[in-house]
Amino acid sequence: MSQTGDETRPSVRHAAPNAERQGDAGAVFAQEGEKGLLKFLTCGSVDDGKSTLIGRLLYDCQLIMEDQLATLESDSRKIGTTGGDLDMALLVDGLQAEREQGITIDVAYRYFTSPQRKFIVADTPGHEQYTRNMATGASACDLAVILVDARKGVLTQTRRHSCIVHLLGIRHVVLAVNKMDQVDYAKERFEAIREEYLGFAEALGIAEITCIPVSALHGDNVANVSHKMDWYHGPSLLAHLETVEVGDAIVDKALRFPVQWVNRPNHEFRGYAGTIVSGRVKVGDEIIVVPSGRLSRVARIVTYDGELESAAAGDAVTLVLADEIDISRGDVIASREARPEIADQVAANVVWMGDEAMHPGRPYLIKCGTRWVSGTVSSLKHKLNVDNLDHMAGRDLELNEVGFCNLSFDRPIAFDPYKENRATGGFIIVDRISNATVGAGMLEFGLRRATNIHWQALDINKGTRAAQKGQRASCIWFTGLSGSGKSTIANLLEKRLHDAGKHTYILDGDNVRHGLNRDLGFTDTDRVENIRRITEVARLMVDAGLIVVVSFISPFRAERRMARELFDESEFLEVFVDTPIEVCEARDPKGLYKKARQGELKNFTGVDSDYELPENAEVVLKGGENTPEQSIELLLEKLRADGTI
Repeated sequence: MSQTGDETRPSVRHAAPNAERQGDAGAVFAQEGEKGLLKFLTCGSVDDGKSTLIGRLLYDCQLIMEDQLATLESDSRKIGTTGGDLDMALLVDGLQAEREQGITIDVAYRYFTSPQRKFIVADTPGHEQYTRNMATGASACDLAVILVDARKGVLTQTRRHSCIVHLLGIRHVVLAVNKMDQVDYAKERFEAIREEYLGFAEALGIAEITCIPVSALHGDNVANVSHKMDWYHGPSLLAHLETVEVGDAIVDKALRFPVQWVNRPNHEFRGYAGTIVSGRVKVGDEIIVVPSGRLSRVARIVTYDGELESAAAGDAVTLVLADEIDISRGDVIASREARPEIADQVAANVVWMGDEAMHPGRPYLIKCGTRWVSGTVSSLKHKLNVDNLDHMAGRDLELNEVGFCNLSFDRPIAFDPYKENRATGGFIIVDRISNATVGAGMLEFGLRRATNIHWQALDINKGTRAAQKGQRASCIWFTGLSGSGKSTIANLLEKRLHDAGKHTYILDGDNVRHGLNRDLGFTDTDRVENIRRITEVARLMVDAGLIVVVSFISPFRAERRMARELFDESEFLEVFVDTPIEVCEARDPKGLYKKARQGELKNFTGVDSDYELPENAEVVLKGGENTPEQSIELLLEKLRADGTI
């Protein structure tokens, strides 16, 4: 049997007294229910031994069934990395790819218990490639165990994970210096790593740090203190986990109840269903609904099992209020005396998880609590260098990068700073096209900007301006590759409309870059900003009652969708000039494709920058088959059918 530090598997680490021996299974369950729960994660660089450490904890706590132990022994001989000894990592790494490569890829959650406490542990990946998985696992934890290989010391990934742990509001950190057996249990090596990490953590702002030298493979200082490191006088890892006080119980915070569903089974009942994420509530409490600001009091607290007089954080309930108030999903019922902040512009730390970079100005879906809003990253203030904590300038965020950003939403949201309430201060960023989660953020504060600016009521509006001109204001948006013929067709269209007495204006991509957008290049980030600006200009012109013809490559679906959504449904017409790139390149009126192929022109659409084909264009013109005059006739026919002209 494998050794665990000083002795064989300890018999004192039972999860609970055997029910049969105790004679009362109900008492056992009651005893388990009274234990506190600690949620923690293990993280660190590759091959630091995270999975092995969790496996050792499970093993030493005697929480492995006999059939699991038999399987572990068999798997250790077949695919283990410990020379035939029990490979504890196999207890946690369950994916086939994880076992084949000997790495953790996805977050693995395990539940275990000791006589003093219950635990949920998230084993998170060490590879930089899977940092986003690590951030996901850390988001719900109260403590982080950051492993460092005693042979390698503090690495970049150690610092990166520490930054994310700090940003996610985890105040308690255990630095587990693992594989001490590989450095002959040397005190000097442990002390050197300890001092280096404490210096970094102090600059980062992590206050509660406990440093423990361990050998997860052999069990030294994992469940029991080992005599092999008699120079260490602190607790074992398990002893620390059993006794650490995470503090600031969420039930002691202000009431926050995000509404998930308006429960109205009949005309006699209206309740608001959800889960209390912080604080307490009782019948008769005065509350405020945000962001509307309406006041009321709690009349009833309803559950499936009956009504309650009070409820606390973690309880799923339906609140019935004394007053009829317009409340919908995403609103927050809060304590009247401790209200959340309300803002439509905020500052936040963002961990980027998308394979495609984050571009300021690009529209995303953002979920904060139960509220979905449309929003953009209006500016990236700085990126964080995880090696030295310096603030670096940048235009966008790449995969696994961390940045401090300003965000703008299409409507106000209710929130708390993340450091005060993780449940109402965190959010996710979702790509509007793929519906993939591409970022996670921690709100810092609301931006007190433009609070004295309101829409000015005007007597002359878009309808009256367009009526005076005898037309319907609209935006006709041409998109296509360079050389597709879109500018030629757009120019012919404006001439035909002008001859018909229509009031028009054409916005051409090249022309606009001589003035309004002359400061922009051709990176993806600049292209996004290019389209954002021109969309705002086009919207103003439509508001003036004009027919606006826009001719831009506009290569990204997200920005074309953003443009469409800024107009009324009947005002926007997308025209895709579908010309094969071979035809465009053969024309090459400006010699741009030739320069791009020779490497003289970077980020050129169709060569080294993508063009995302339109999926829902109202008009598709075959630029390689039809002449510009034929295309114009097809387009005019569509405009007449729609009533635009």
